[in-house]
Amino acid sequence: MTSTILGISAFYHDSAAALVVDGKIVAAAQEERFTRIKHDPAFPAQAIAYVLQEADLDPDDLDAVVFYDKPLLKFERLLETYHAFAPRGLLSFKTAIPVWMKEKLFMKRLLRRALKLSGKNKIPILFSEHHLSHAASAFYPSPFEEAAILTIDGVGEWATCTICHGTAEGIRICSELQFPHSIGLLYSAFTYYLGFKVNSGEYKLMGLAPFGDRDSPQTREFREKIRSALMDLREDGSVLLNMDYFRFATGLRMTNDRKWEKLFGLPRRKPESAIGQEHANLALAIQDILEDIVISLARTAKEITGSNNIVMAGGVALNCVSNSRLAAAGLFDHIWIQPAAGDAGGAVGAALAAFYIWGKQERKKPEGMDAMQNACLGPEFTDREIQKVINKYRADASYFSVFGELSSLVSQKIADGKVVGWFQGRMEFGPRALGNRSILADPRNPAMQKLLNEKIKSREAFRPFAPSVLAEDAADYFDNCDPSAYMLFTASLKRSLRTSPASPVSEKDLCERLSESRSQVPAVTHMDYSARIQTVEKNAMPRFWQLINDFKKITGCSMLINTSFNVRGEPIVCSPADAYSCFMRTEMDYLAMGNYLFEKNRQIKPVAPPADFSPD
Repeated sequence: MTSTILGISAFYHDSAAALVVDGKIVAAAQEERFTRIKHDPAFPAQAIAYVLQEADLDPDDLDAVVFYDKPLLKFERLLETYHAFAPRGLLSFKTAIPVWMKEKLFMKRLLRRALKLSGKNKIPILFSEHHLSHAASAFYPSPFEEAAILTIDGVGEWATCTICHGTAEGIRICSELQFPHSIGLLYSAFTYYLGFKVNSGEYKLMGLAPFGDRDSPQTREFREKIRSALMDLREDGSVLLNMDYFRFATGLRMTNDRKWEKLFGLPRRKPESAIGQEHANLALAIQDILEDIVISLARTAKEITGSNNIVMAGGVALNCVSNSRLAAAGLFDHIWIQPAAGDAGGAVGAALAAFYIWGKQERKKPEGMDAMQNACLGPEFTDREIQKVINKYRADASYFSVFGELSSLVSQKIADGKVVGWFQGRMEFGPRALGNRSILADPRNPAMQKLLNEKIKSREAFRPFAPSVLAEDAADYFDNCDPSAYMLFTASLKRSLRTSPASPVSEKDLCERLSESRSQVPAVTHMDYSARIQTVEKNAMPRFWQLINDFKKITGCSMLINTSFNVRGEPIVCSPADAYSCFMRTEMDYLAMGNYLFEKNRQIKPVAPPADFSPD
């Protein structure tokens, strides 16, 4: 008997839907990709419509619908927190409670109405605990028969961090840390204090940290003050926060700014203001401490479970620097991280938890690398659908009946210094573009990082770019380079590819240091000679692999810059119309979409596909 389960995450940030059929993830997508509202928290109506359409199903065909957390438990936590901190938090209480009383306490009714489920079919509406959803998203798609499971985020219902053990029998929760003591919220507090947006700017904080001066007395002082004043870090990795310094429990802000300014000797940085060395030093201090915490928690997970494998999810699992330090620590033989580790991935985890735990199904070990299908779980568009966009906007485009000819031409254009939008196959699920919704460029070009940040992405100058490298050639460029299909680990560039060391930190400001060429692939080399790499397998991403391989034939270089196909403030493009609009609003030179090539300054006459064409 077929089992079809819809998983939903919503109402906090990064709402998403996922469909699991007989334990297989058939489709998954974030709502933001359809509404074009970045990190959209709304009910994922369009994402649900897509995943059902992908399987040719109606809502009444479902065997169960599962929500990724338990609203009543979360409401209990809110009431107890407001009571514990009263009278502080009155404004926050008055803001939050009416929404709960009107909608969130009646989630079953809301879901049935939103899905337009008929009264005749009493489809079960289930609720998975937030961290169980994260744990299931990490364990069930992983390539391991059993594993320790570490989930770390801001907060679910009560839990902020859990250690579990996944086996053929299911998932056993071994230990958990509870609100308000939260590793994720600690890191988010520094995200806020350094002028970035909470729940979306944490990766900016991670990217800023390498600009910090590790040997600076200021950085050492920051570390000591964080450990002594803000938190009590226990040997097992658990953390107790000094809530006198934080406002997230009851307020509408993350920190007590007055106390933080007195503690660190610098005011909260205003968004979009200049970034100084002191900001980079503070970012480095909290990044170092986060890594220490993750190592301690992983060591505890090892002691509790005795496993040689570990899987991870929750927003903190997207910190690729921390992940790499854990891998280097050698505590586990193997590590696997859910590519959609944040709340969006909770939709996948909730559906899988329902299938295996509620449905009492025996776990099927994934075939191949894992069960996430290289995260290519979103919509795909045919060349005929792309032709509709060409007709609507009277766009200039050339059609290539043989994909190899398109790939060869595009790789040459990239080698010539051009920037190309790359739109192929199914859209990726999660925050990373992995070669289907990407902007690509030449990593050897020392001017490319600045050009991409300023003229294409419209984002902060210090932000690094990731290299996508042929998996079989990765060891030629990076030390200790394990497979990294999802851009969730960093690797150090080989010394033979590095140029002269940069000037001492004290002699140059951040902008000057950015302009220095540090390696033979300067556009993807961060300040510490690290890079957040993606290793591209031929059988997993055949078109993307072919493009990089064609680039290698021309240049001898087996990698490309790969950044997500979007501009600042917008989600990654989903449809051909999204891609064409983004292409025309930026200074990209070319757009390769399906078997079409768009160019702004055309010299090639567009050719329509034949009526009976069949793309490669």
